Amino acid sequence: MKTLLSVDDGEDDVFFMRKAVQQSGIDCMLEVANTGDQAMEYLSGAGLYKDRYAYPLPEVILLDIKMPGRDGFEVLGWIRKQSQLKTIPVVMLTNSEEPKDIERAYREGANSYLLKPHDFEEFQKELPILMKYWLEMNNTVAS
Repeated sequence: MKTLLSVDDGEDDVFFMRKAVQQSGIDCMLEVANTGDQAMEYLSGAGLYKDRYAYPLPEVILLDIKMPGRDGFEVLGWIRKQSQLKTIPVVMLTNSEEPKDIERAYREGANSYLLKPHDFEEFQKELPILMKYWLEMNNTVAS
């Protein structure tokens, strides 16, 4: 089963994400990291996440920008420096429409930049499209 890692500190966004994944009909496991540091622990297989069978590397990472502590740009920069992670697609999923944020995300290695849907109905419509593309249609390099 493919794994999707969502890095987001917004409780409502995480709730909508879980519900939309369940209702999408796409066979995948959703893992959630609520902080940049937690995402880095998960991705590096540190501490609680050392069991790669229980916490497999994701096929795609959905990364918010604005989080307490390490923000999404710091996490993205770190991911792109890790040899075992640098080919994993990273989709910035954020509320920021700032051109400087969009430019920076692509400059630092994001594969896509999407605005978060504003309500559950939008999440329910848009997330399956995103998941179908990144988890089923897109071809990736094995890590």
